[in-house]
Amino acid sequence: MIVNDFIEAIEELSPTQYAEDFDNTGLLVGEKTMKVNGVLITLDTLESVVDEAIAENCNLIISFHPIIFSGLKKLNNKTYVERVVYKAIKHDIAIYAMHTALDNVSHGVNAMMCKKLGLKNTSVLIPKQKTIKKLTTYVPVNDAEKVRNALFEAGGGSIGNYDFCSFNLEGIGTFNGNENSNPTLGKPGETQFEKEIQINMTFSSHLESSILNALFDSHPYEEVAYEVETLENLDQNRGIGMVGELETPLGITEVLSFVKSVFKTKCIRHSELNDQPIKRIAVLGGSGAFAIDKAKAAKADLYITADLKYHDFYKAENQIILADIGHYESEQYTKDLIHAFLTKKFPNFALVLSNINTNPIQYY
Repeated sequence: MIVNDFIEAIEELSPTQYAEDFDNTGLLVGEKTMKVNGVLITLDTLESVVDEAIAENCNLIISFHPIIFSGLKKLNNKTYVERVVYKAIKHDIAIYAMHTALDNVSHGVNAMMCKKLGLKNTSVLIPKQKTIKKLTTYVPVNDAEKVRNALFEAGGGSIGNYDFCSFNLEGIGTFNGNENSNPTLGKPGETQFEKEIQINMTFSSHLESSILNALFDSHPYEEVAYEVETLENLDQNRGIGMVGELETPLGITEVLSFVKSVFKTKCIRHSELNDQPIKRIAVLGGSGAFAIDKAKAAKADLYITADLKYHDFYKAENQIILADIGHYESEQYTKDLIHAFLTKKFPNFALVLSNINTNPIQYY
């Protein structure tokens, strides 16, 4: 097994195309062709985590948070980032980070929070835009089914809870090849009129290469006419945060006690409480102040997130209860999610779940 084998698997779970622009995801240290002895899975890559990887004979660290976030100009071991990168390079350890690529999939960080809380009827809180593309192509009538099926097989035509979705129009296509052409139908220099099907099909943007390869491999024409456009539609399957419902409404103190127990936090900072029962809950792992208005618009009774500032709590405005459970606490189960996924992909490989608590915040 080499590093790239694990990258391909990871990017099935969370394609890097869906990471936020400000983020730094992917392979941060090491080479894709390096042979992997063992994999250590962690929330953060600290110096102690690199030491753990060395002790466990793991030369690939898969981390949720990226250790390199902004540019590194020196490696003098003066900062914790420099020490981690230096030690990893010295011991031939590769580091891969997932971060917002995993935040922005419906089965990622926030889905794990919902699972731990037992929320039902979950949906993405802030769906992403410009992650859905549409293919339009033109195929001879007799070959349309073959091409459609090839595109479906590559992942095209999946919309929400539906698969094999396409729209088809019949018409007449014309073409005239020059002396260097080798047309499937007709002859060079003669205008051909052919009954064709216009196939329209949406697909997720990270599948574009696969979709086009399937089109070219299955299409009978020497020159394939096609168009790809990016749609403005909201992607209900991708985006940050989630909202769901408790099986039974509970009082706020009961809910907060439950949240405190589930996320093993010593402190929940919250806005003013009220007597309204809590049914609908929004969650966003990590820093989530930017989504307060979205949680209110989603009619959530409670919004669970982290890193709220003093003035952020005023935004509750008696319309919602805001609960800051801590950054680490909100994302702590992410490494379990990654470990479970990779264990299914590589059941007979050495996959080690880090035992190190990387939370930098302590409570007195």
